[in-house]
Amino acid sequence: MPPLFRDRILSESKRDMRPTPSFRSTNSDLPSPFGDLDPNLSDSELRETAYDIFVAACRTSGGKPLTYISQSERSDRSPSSILSVNSPTSNSANSPSSNSPGLQRSLTLTAASKVKKAFGLKSSSSSKKNEISSPKTKRPVTVAELMRTQMRVSETVDSRVRRALLRIAAGQLGRRLESMVLPLELLQQLKFSDFTDQEEYNAWQKRNLKVLEAGLLLHPHLPLNKSDTAAQRLRQIIHGALERSMETGRNNESMQILRSSALSLACRSSDGSTEFCHWADGFPLNIRLYEKLLEACFDVNDETSIIEEVDELIELIKKTWVILGLNQVHHNLCLTWVLFQQFVTTGQVDNDLLYAADNQLAEVAKDAKTTKDPLYSKILSSTLSSILGWAEKRLLAYHDTFGSANIESMQSIVSLGVSAARILVEDISHEYRRKRKGEVDVARNRIDTYIRSSLRTAFAQRMEKADSSRRASKNQPNPVPVLAILAKDVAELASSEKAVYSPILKGWHPLAAGVAVATLHACYGNELKQFISNIIELTPDAVQVLREADKLEKDLVQIAVEDSVDSDDGGKAIIREMPPYEAETVIADLVKAWIKTRVDRLKEWVDRNLQQEVWNPKANDEGFAPSAVEALRLIDETLDAFFLLPIPMHPALLPDLMAGLDRCLQYYITKSKSGCGTRSTYVPTMPALTRCSTVSKLWKKKEKPQTPQRRNSQVATMEGDNNFSGISQLCARINTLQRMRSEIEVLEKRIITHLKNSESANVEDISNALGKKFELAPPACLEGIQQLCEAVAYKIVFQDLSNVLWDGLYIGDPSSSRIDPFIHDLERNLLTISDTVHERVRPRLIADIMKASFDGFLLVLLGGGPSRAFSQNDSRIIEDDFNSLKDLFWANGDGLPADLIEKFSTTVRSVLPLFRTDTESLIDRFRRMTLEMYGSSAKSRIPLPPTSGQWNPTEPNTLLRIICHRNDESASKFLKKTYNLPKKL
Repeated sequence: MPPLFRDRILSESKRDMRPTPSFRSTNSDLPSPFGDLDPNLSDSELRETAYDIFVAACRTSGGKPLTYISQSERSDRSPSSILSVNSPTSNSANSPSSNSPGLQRSLTLTAASKVKKAFGLKSSSSSKKNEISSPKTKRPVTVAELMRTQMRVSETVDSRVRRALLRIAAGQLGRRLESMVLPLELLQQLKFSDFTDQEEYNAWQKRNLKVLEAGLLLHPHLPLNKSDTAAQRLRQIIHGALERSMETGRNNESMQILRSSALSLACRSSDGSTEFCHWADGFPLNIRLYEKLLEACFDVNDETSIIEEVDELIELIKKTWVILGLNQVHHNLCLTWVLFQQFVTTGQVDNDLLYAADNQLAEVAKDAKTTKDPLYSKILSSTLSSILGWAEKRLLAYHDTFGSANIESMQSIVSLGVSAARILVEDISHEYRRKRKGEVDVARNRIDTYIRSSLRTAFAQRMEKADSSRRASKNQPNPVPVLAILAKDVAELASSEKAVYSPILKGWHPLAAGVAVATLHACYGNELKQFISNIIELTPDAVQVLREADKLEKDLVQIAVEDSVDSDDGGKAIIREMPPYEAETVIADLVKAWIKTRVDRLKEWVDRNLQQEVWNPKANDEGFAPSAVEALRLIDETLDAFFLLPIPMHPALLPDLMAGLDRCLQYYITKSKSGCGTRSTYVPTMPALTRCSTVSKLWKKKEKPQTPQRRNSQVATMEGDNNFSGISQLCARINTLQRMRSEIEVLEKRIITHLKNSESANVEDISNALGKKFELAPPACLEGIQQLCEAVAYKIVFQDLSNVLWDGLYIGDPSSSRIDPFIHDLERNLLTISDTVHERVRPRLIADIMKASFDGFLLVLLGGGPSRAFSQNDSRIIEDDFNSLKDLFWANGDGLPADLIEKFSTTVRSVLPLFRTDTESLIDRFRRMTLEMYGSSAKSRIPLPPTSGQWNPTEPNTLLRIICHRNDESASKFLKKTYNLPKKL
């Protein structure tokens, strides 16, 4: 017999002196892991049924005829002969030698419990005292009598059960108990006359019917077939009998149907044999019945104590295994739960019960490694999960659960929880089996979780206390001392943990104290970080907090080092969990927060002032925006303030400041060019291809020409264009970015001067340029200037001068709509730009205008739509006009360099010769180029080449557009035949 129980070892007076635990549980806190029964059998009904099984199992174990002793005879006979087993050759019912050894054993001479001796427990001193001082006290003198008393069964009920068993034995001599259905036999043997009244009889009958329903229909040993007629008949007759009492004591038709249906279901087995009847061995009915039997081991007068006769009682209870379908592993598991449940439901005052449950769990662990039954694994998992859940509810906040008064129980609760967790993980979890066992330390992981959880809870409670103090001193300018007080409280908590709890937890986790202080270190560190985030500069109060934090850290690290002296890594893992509260680090964080605040403010200022900026080039002599001057001044002031901070790490933190200021400048530059458009914003959409009309009046216009509307449909405009329509405003933006480029260089030189005057800087800091220059702003300025120059150029050409270019140039007769108006207006714009734009940017902007003019000129020639047509003779006019346009930018040598003009005019010069080429040659060249592009697929039908926008004399689309604008009959016929192009849109 494995060690199971612990006896009550303290006298009543000593028990009264036990400290009241800090926790209480009720049945509702500890639901049964075995599940609920349907129909709902009450505790008393389960207990009475369990007692029936117990008595029947014990009476038939001897295999000899039974003799019933009436109630009146009992009082006159010795207790040892109450249940006698008569030999067929002897009538001496009182002969002890013929009695069932378990039931008839005298309890007055019971030796000390072997179970208790196995546990090393003493017999109850109070029990011995009662035996000596009160020899005449009425006590049960047989195990059977003791069991009846323990299960709260009256003598009347006990007599009735025995009487029924005798009748069963007389009617079925030699038949074993496991081959019959006990509730069925009891129903047939007992009549209404065997009960005191109708109510008692009805209650007894309903209980046995509900047991039959539970054992055969709801929780059967083997699953039922839905089409089983026996199950249907049994269900009908039971439900009918539950609603209206039936006569079961006679062999009537109802009883015959009940009997035949019940036996048909009970005799089912997986191997086909009918030797055993299965009516009480289905889960969870069997476990719940067995649970009630084991609960009888606790003294009815003192539920925290176990009876002295536990050995004999357990041996008799085991005789029910054959009926309940249980074995030793089920017994061990159920006993573990009963011991644990008794400890919880009796107020958790007797740690001996907890100790016994923990020891019994060791037997369960052995069983779990060798038993592979799926049902047992399910029961085991549910039971251990309930135990573990209860234990962890206390251990996850063990500072609240255990104190000096009840610290003794902590050892057993930790052991119980860890043992349950280990079995669940190592013997049930499939995940664990896939890993090597050395990779998972269940006990250590659990204890680690308990320590961290409980200390976080304890820290939070001290934080609440600190918050109360903070609210009380909310009128003070700076409540920093609260964190200083909290540091002292945490130090006391760590000291208490080391002295009281760590010695217990160290049995499962070698670094228990180290984990505890690492957790406290992290908790306080989080609060310290929050405190630092709320201050801008170093103050005396801040220094006080940092000193207390430093002292706390030293205490915590010292505990961690002492706790890990014998560890394999010397405590390195724990120390790694404790990032230091270094003063320099804290100061650096404060400075970084200061930098972030300044940078955020600067960005907000940029947003606010750019919204108000009007970009007036006349705001100052150099034509740049006042907001840029102010932004540069704020950046300069921020740099000055940074180098005035009383910190020893200016060179180290300067890159952070530079990065923030750099982003602000980049943001200003991006916002400055935002919404000003690009080349694609202003270039008009080319109309669909058409062929020229050969009527006398070529390129006939619409009846009501709507030039402005046509222009608006072709030239894209920006939303809110009024804000940026003026060329002078765009020039002011260009000047602003150019100003910022030059001022950024000045700022970088001043930073070097600041570093030279800084006490914390060395020669390497000054010579190393990393982190001391603006990385984003200079290229952003250059990119912004390029974008704005392009926007100005294409806006002038395609939007501001669209009336003389897109809507005027070569409309109708080319000789009467030449380029002179466009050149005149463009020259006027160039003069304005020369007076407005900074001289260093001016050549770039004029070059972009020249490029936009050339693009516009080509677009008119190749994509001007049906209102433009050119004959071969018009080529001279076009070439002269283009030369005039180039001359405008050369300006007799005072304008752009000639080589630059030639470079930008390359595309136009390559395309213009096509206009003096004859039509047939153009068509022939177009066919040849298209064939080269598309291959043999273009022989049958020439495909329409796509518009690439990259004009080139060898590009098919460029050639096609020349043909489309050719005022020639052969060109028109070719386009009609090849593409069926219309003459007008």
